[in-house]
Amino acid sequence: MEGEKGKGKKEKGESRRVGRFRPAHYELEAWKTAMRLVGAVYRLTSTFPNSEQFGLTAQMRRAAISAPSNLAEGAARAGNVEMARYCTVARASLMELDTQLWLAQDLGMCPDTSELRQQTHECVALINGLIRHRQAKSSKLA
Repeated sequence: MEGEKGKGKKEKGESRRVGRFRPAHYELEAWKTAMRLVGAVYRLTSTFPNSEQFGLTAQMRRAAISAPSNLAEGAARAGNVEMARYCTVARASLMELDTQLWLAQDLGMCPDTSELRQQTHECVALINGLIRHRQAKSSKLA
């Protein structure tokens, strides 16, 4: 049928540029770094004993996933104050992951977590920069 949605004619309010949308968080280095960290945590925890499936494995994965998820949510929010708040939550999740990496090593589930902890700290540093930047922008507007 002619005029059917998606068949040539545009409906009122419909844009032909739909395919060009790119979420703001895709540009954040902190988000990219956090996404790589999630993959590394999943690879590491896949080697943990099955008895830890609902314990440390699940906790570490949740903490890792929380960081890029909160960065994405914060980037989608309207203001700098909200973005800084979500960045703070992401940073806290990474500090939780840092502790869990130490625990996994101390409990003998993996030999050395220093590389993953370094990646975690790099991500925290990027988030700290984002927080400072957003707080400075919000104080200029006040």
